[in-house]
Amino acid sequence: MAHAHEHEHAHEHQHASDGHAHGHLHAAPPSNFDRAFAVGVGLNVVFVVAELIAGLRFGSLALTADAGHNLGDVLSLVLAWAGIALARRQPTPRRTYGMRRFSILAAIANAGILLIAVGAIAVEAIDRLRNPAPVEGWVVSVVAAIGIVINLGTALAFRRGHADLNVRGAFLHMLSDAAASAGVVVAGLLIRATGLLWIDPVTSLLLAALITWGTWGLARDSVNLALDAVPAGIDPHEVGALLRGLEGVVEVHDLHIWGMSTTDVALTAHLIRPCHGGEDALLATATRLLRERFGIAHATLQVEQGLAIHPCVQATPGSL
Repeated sequence: MAHAHEHEHAHEHQHASDGHAHGHLHAAPPSNFDRAFAVGVGLNVVFVVAELIAGLRFGSLALTADAGHNLGDVLSLVLAWAGIALARRQPTPRRTYGMRRFSILAAIANAGILLIAVGAIAVEAIDRLRNPAPVEGWVVSVVAAIGIVINLGTALAFRRGHADLNVRGAFLHMLSDAAASAGVVVAGLLIRATGLLWIDPVTSLLLAALITWGTWGLARDSVNLALDAVPAGIDPHEVGALLRGLEGVVEVHDLHIWGMSTTDVALTAHLIRPCHGGEDALLATATRLLRERFGIAHATLQVEQGLAIHPCVQATPGSL
């Protein structure tokens, strides 16, 4: 039997002993977004305070709702930042994968915070429709316009990090905030021009719908990762076909693909290969192709001859 393991470093090496062969192929570390997170959190905290004060002072639910949304995004940025920072910690004898999985928990928490904020905004908006209140349209527009600049600037800082679910979430949050602020600007101008008070709560409901739409995909992908589903963008049938196409491989079973974090993907599989020899080359080729084609940077492969006298208990009918 032979096993292959692939991890992330800047070099590649192989060794074989006692019937085991290991292939290690390592990728460059992901971009560091610490500065972007620090700037984003700082700017948004200041803006949330200013927006909340203006919303309460001038009676704008749209501004108050947008401040609540932005506060949720500040918490999301902090959680995402913590998730990425903890994922960089080295493994220990107790936590053999380090703390990579915290990034998945952070992504779930981010989605949950936003969805809870949406519910609160919707409830308050419906109440405001029943009981309209006066709104200073020009103040709403000015404050929200400042928000567009801050949120767009923060979003641009994360535009290169879509491979990481937490960075992608930060980008989407900031982009949706910019769009939300643009909606509030329009609402403020319309209120000033027409005097129609229902525009403010209706804008809040539209913002709630926009936030829900932008958050749903993040929530779905985060929960799937937490449940060890195959990460989005990877077709397990294509992975199985690649492994079956390796030299001498006649069957693949017990194939598992899951996310160790929001960026790291792991795989285990059993390969049936009746012939002898060339295991080192086979494993090196397999781990290289898995990383290059699917971004799977931690592969563990078990090679078996498929002898009837030593059947694999994990082989099941219909295995990939």
